[in-house]
Amino acid sequence: MNAPHPQKVAGIDAAVPAPAHTAAPAPVTAGTAPVPPPHAPGALLQDRLAGWVSDLTTLHELTERLARTTSLDEALQELLRAGAALVGARRGLVVLEPADRQGPDTTIGLGLGRADLGHIETVPRSATSFGRILDGLPGGDHEITEPDLFAGDGPDPRHREVAARLGYAASYALPLSAETGGRLGAAVWLYDEPAEPVERQRHLIGLYARCAAEHLARLLEVERTRACMATIAEELLPSRLPRVAGVQLAARHRTGPRGGGDWYDALPLPDAALGLAVGAVTGSGPSAVAAMGRLRASLRAYAVMEGEDPVAVLSDLELLLRLTEPARSATALFAYCEPALRKITLAGAGHCPPLLVGQRRTEFVETSVSAPLGMLACWEAPSVELQAEPGETVLLYTDGLLHRTGDPVDRAFARLHAAAAGVPRSLRRDPDALVDHVLRTVLPDGLDSADSEEDVVLLAARFE
Repeated sequence: MNAPHPQKVAGIDAAVPAPAHTAAPAPVTAGTAPVPPPHAPGALLQDRLAGWVSDLTTLHELTERLARTTSLDEALQELLRAGAALVGARRGLVVLEPADRQGPDTTIGLGLGRADLGHIETVPRSATSFGRILDGLPGGDHEITEPDLFAGDGPDPRHREVAARLGYAASYALPLSAETGGRLGAAVWLYDEPAEPVERQRHLIGLYARCAAEHLARLLEVERTRACMATIAEELLPSRLPRVAGVQLAARHRTGPRGGGDWYDALPLPDAALGLAVGAVTGSGPSAVAAMGRLRASLRAYAVMEGEDPVAVLSDLELLLRLTEPARSATALFAYCEPALRKITLAGAGHCPPLLVGQRRTEFVETSVSAPLGMLACWEAPSVELQAEPGETVLLYTDGLLHRTGDPVDRAFARLHAAAAGVPRSLRRDPDALVDHVLRTVLPDGLDSADSEEDVVLLAARFE
């Protein structure tokens, strides 16, 4: 009768070689169990199974850590760290250069600084393992092992010079290719001494690299979509702020990965006046960005025709929104400014009140409570007049600034007020410095640039 074959695990060949000879049975003492010889097939099988379980556990942990990464840079760093652990290296680099030439192209190092990566880039591309992979040169379609860069004639002289300078003597490179996205780039790990990964290490890193490439392909599409949406949103906003006598302007805009509907505008008006507007369209993604562009363009037209009456401007905008975007609502605030008189007339539709920042006062402007545009059959609310003092700044913003804090609304308003009141006197003369300080204070620790569904807009006007 044939003995059953051991089961294969995760594609690893589970065949066990037959022993070369049969060992004599060990003597059995009464009352004790027989001890199998150290090279018995059962012991070999147990050792091999234990190795497979250990390898699979390691791969599972590493792929789980990789799957938790949400940005391309974070995933590339995790790829380098995990690969270094699998092949027994300390340093490495990954070159992201998608074959479709649509970017983004980047190089990230592990244990290598910017200067080190710069030195490696001085090596002729065809002399580097990642260059041969990325350019499709002979041998670049699979792993490239260079166990001793200084043995014999070695590689390109410049490569040897750079290797000696950076202190590495061997390298192991793998292409990063996904089934859907094709070639994405190449990863290279560097050894301090002549070395190369053994067959087991190559098998593990090969499995991990295939999984990593698919994850990178997904993140790459997300990154491209995000960059595309950010570009479209920025193109729909002012390319530069106008120069108007008697007032200095500054603006900041942060958008989420899907693109949102928050916007701002500043436009010169007849009689040396200035129109300021901020608003937010409900929703996110391409449709919200498109709706934002239409509303902003319409508001500019209404502001030119009847900007001295902010209520009329927002009433016209509400009618347009109700007729053309019946399933969407929006908040908006429009201010008609006369810089020579430092006089501001404003009206808001469901929008946050502006903040007045000066040397002697920091306070919210009291505006009438009103519904957002598109929420009522007919919108109208009284306007508010404000007289600014010389050197005071009016700060307009969207509610995304408050929502990104994660605090309740009242605490978020208090945080914004404290941030504006705490602007150093030396910065209050510069609206750019003022909005940067407020943004960093209200959203510390990178919250202003972190991925979020909430857009952020700040528009500051300092009156001289």
